Amino acid sequence: MEGDARLFAEKTIETFYFWTGVLMWLIHAGFMIYEAGVTRQKNVLMTMMKNLLTCAVVTPTFFLFGWWIYYAFPSGLVPVSSEAAGAALPWSQQMGPNLQDNITGVFWFAFLLFSFTTASIMSGAVIERIRLGAYLLLATVLGSMVWILAAAWGWSGEAWLYKKFGFHDWGAGGCVHTVAAAFTLGVLLNLGPRIGKYDEQGRPRQIMPHNLPMTMLGLMLIFTGFYAFYAACAVFQVAAPGADPEPWRSIYLTPMTLGSLAFTVTMGFAGGAMGAFIVSRGDPYWTISGGLAGMISIASGVDVYHPALGYLIGFAGGALAVWVGNQLERRGIDDAVGAIAVHGGAGLWSMLAMGLFASGYPQHGNFTSLTGQLIGMAVMVGVGFVPGYLLSLLLDRFGTLRVSRETELAGLDVAELGIEGVVPAGDRSAAGPAEKDR
Repeated sequence: MEGDARLFAEKTIETFYFWTGVLMWLIHAGFMIYEAGVTRQKNVLMTMMKNLLTCAVVTPTFFLFGWWIYYAFPSGLVPVSSEAAGAALPWSQQMGPNLQDNITGVFWFAFLLFSFTTASIMSGAVIERIRLGAYLLLATVLGSMVWILAAAWGWSGEAWLYKKFGFHDWGAGGCVHTVAAAFTLGVLLNLGPRIGKYDEQGRPRQIMPHNLPMTMLGLMLIFTGFYAFYAACAVFQVAAPGADPEPWRSIYLTPMTLGSLAFTVTMGFAGGAMGAFIVSRGDPYWTISGGLAGMISIASGVDVYHPALGYLIGFAGGALAVWVGNQLERRGIDDAVGAIAVHGGAGLWSMLAMGLFASGYPQHGNFTSLTGQLIGMAVMVGVGFVPGYLLSLLLDRFGTLRVSRETELAGLDVAELGIEGVVPAGDRSAAGPAEKDR
């Protein structure tokens, strides 16, 4: 009877995490549509190809070593030998079609989708001028090494930031969003702005999205997938039939419910959109991006916030994202989609807000603290920025980071793929070699 109850619980958990992973694919469909709308017509197809290939290169590398990093490095840069780390190696029994294991595959799947997200955060910022090969290498390092190392340090039961300093980052405002944004900043410093982004005096020019409604639709898909993202961050515990139900738990074993996510994530979105709307004076792009910033702003403490507090934190995060985006642009950082402002600005605010509003909250064996959150913020920025800057610097020195001036002016679709992604109505002459031969 006990064995049947255990099997029932494991299959329920398996079903839950499988479908959160499936629904998180909406995030990446959203990123593809969002970035395609932001880019100019001459780069639409390459932008979408880049998003597609992100998933293709991160999946095998995360299987080969990304999952192992999470279990092998909770204490720092020296790997530990443990049963969990051994089970995460690609040749272990748990990493195959083990019919007695209802957990490993779906957990790996959920973390893989988190990995896609980190790479996709970088993807939009570097559009229209990065070489495809360079991007895929950077995406692999970020998606299968850098962010998962940060997760091992701050987002697991044995994480040193959590155990020593009470660091609390429930919804990954630090280990996903801040790390990816810091990595992206390092890349942009070496990649440089798009041709024509700044005038002769260094003043920024606006490069308009070729299809703003398409961009807004992409962000709405990202919002939808984010509910699954947050649900996948929960530890789902199922009691045996007839027993008292066990509560949901965070990764820090603090009690929470899916209801808390429904309240606080939605309130964070609403606050972020309104904060960005007011500060940007009604700019449609920043308003909808502010909604995403609001959802990220409540990430670290979504398991402990009252919904009203979530609205206020989201409001501040949306306003902050607009300000950070404008400041970066004025300083020569050409982030085509505002990824650093939205994910980095709101991600840092997420960790800080947890320290300001929830210090002293009891966790399993310790308490949250402002000091712990500040230390975590510094670590997340460092672990993201350093490899992003150094690897892109190396690629730049070898001349493999950025496309040529001629390619950038012509557009990556024709120059790199040999086909126009968006063909003007009534003009089939640019449809590609196969079409011309007919």
